[in-house]
Amino acid sequence: MDKNIVWHNYAVEKTHRSELKGHKPVILWFTGFSGSGKSTVANALESALHQSGVHTYLLDGDNVRHGLCKDLGFSDADRVENIRRVGELSKLMVDAGLIVLTAFISPFQAERDMVRNLVEDGEFIEVFLDTPLEVCEQRDPKGLYKKARAGEIKNFTGIDSDYQPPVAPEIRLNTGENSLEQSVQQLIDYLKDKNIIQ
Repeated sequence: MDKNIVWHNYAVEKTHRSELKGHKPVILWFTGFSGSGKSTVANALESALHQSGVHTYLLDGDNVRHGLCKDLGFSDADRVENIRRVGELSKLMVDAGLIVLTAFISPFQAERDMVRNLVEDGEFIEVFLDTPLEVCEQRDPKGLYKKARAGEIKNFTGIDSDYQPPVAPEIRLNTGENSLEQSVQQLIDYLKDKNIIQ
């Protein structure tokens, strides 16, 4: 980094914003195969939190690639850069006092750990959508598995690109067995148990 670039401290800090909002800021990092339910569960959780007066923002993999990361492809290097950018953005949103929900396949443990290390202890909650690949492929909501199996899509996670399951996620969900309501309730219970929300 250029030695002429100096960090500037501000009078209003994360703790002040958090107190004003009435809840702790965290990143809920949803990871899992395509079709595992990341976006669906994150969207339902955000709706429930919003109705309770909790300040949130949802970052979704596809949506981010329409703007912030539209210059990136799906090579391993591009996936790493995609997560780096989202991690830095999430860090800023946590500093703003928000509960950030991120729905990204994020296949590599090192990149998820990198985001965890950007924030304070307890501010990164890894939510593993532990839904079997077979279930995700049967769902195939976007028709991507069919295209990947046909060779029309390269570097597709679970088919010809690796996915490294979380080693010790804070929360494990299986949307192949649990209903959407059950998954959302499990997440809300966790947030209350950790005194992140009331």
